[in-house]
Amino acid sequence: MYEITPVENNKMIIRSNWGQCTVNTNDAVIKPASDQGCVYAKNNWYRGILRVLNKNNTLTLINDVGIENYLQGVVAAEMPSSWEMEALKAQTIAARTYAIANIGKHSQEGFDLVDTQMDQVYGGIKNECESTNRAVLNTTGIIMTYNNKPISAMYSSAAGGRTTSALESFGNDIPYLQSVESYDENAPKRGHGVGMTQHGANNLAKMGNNSYQILSHFYNSIQFSRINPIYYK
Repeated sequence: MYEITPVENNKMIIRSNWGQCTVNTNDAVIKPASDQGCVYAKNNWYRGILRVLNKNNTLTLINDVGIENYLQGVVAAEMPSSWEMEALKAQTIAARTYAIANIGKHSQEGFDLVDTQMDQVYGGIKNECESTNRAVLNTTGIIMTYNNKPISAMYSSAAGGRTTSALESFGNDIPYLQSVESYDENAPKRGHGVGMTQHGANNLAKMGNNSYQILSHFYNSIQFSRINPIYYK
């Protein structure tokens, strides 16, 4: 176990059971013991590595992880793992698209996305389960595009029967974010109601729709593309 404390002049003190040392850096990296290992922080295990940034004597903890491993920690946090597999796959593709489209969103803070509903809920390994990991594996690299660019894949829990267009919600007319039937009358409206609704996706899956049909319903005139694994492992 390590304890890291910021000190002035962009330095950090690292304490462990073996003693302590002062490092002359504002960006420390914590790696697992092996390629298949994990790292531990905030009472949770994470894939990838951890970076600790010291900016103005304030520490920021960043999980630097590949897109597919990141999604393993997102999908089960965003959608119940017991829901229909095609809904889980639709959620995965929407979450992957959102992540790719928003790379660099928080670059001034030193990372891409936060782990809350401000971007997407991400819980690391504790949220993973077989069904959601299978949804990630079965859709590896697939995103939604419009005019050859990743779309702004907004989604919410439910829209109460009909989604809201981007124009209505944000004053910006986006061709693929129009108002459509949301198939979620059984759930109260939660969230902005733009784009896919999770309850609607699950209900459409129960009706026999696959993940591509579900997403094509909520996002008009989109195409499906596969990201280059060279850049996003």
